[in-house]
Amino acid sequence: MEIKVYTSPTCTWCQKLRDWFKKNRLPYRELDISESDTYRDELIAISRQMAVPTIDFDGTIIVGFNEKKLEEVLQKVKGKK
Repeated sequence: MEIKVYTSPTCTWCQKLRDWFKKNRLPYRELDISESDTYRDELIAISRQMAVPTIDFDGTIIVGFNEKKLEEVLQKVKGKK
């Protein structure tokens, strides 16, 4: 399972998302769009916008911190194993 999270340093919802991942003991790769044009371009390509946090959860894209949607995707991914 690969999880990429597009963030920015001033985003409070990004911190809530980090806390959620920590609580659920999920490893993820954080990509700060303010540090890399490549990350910014990837974000636009996958979501067609610049909203953070954006999560690429094993190919499923979630824009914003939506705990219910994250739980649904997590259960689907766990079911594939």
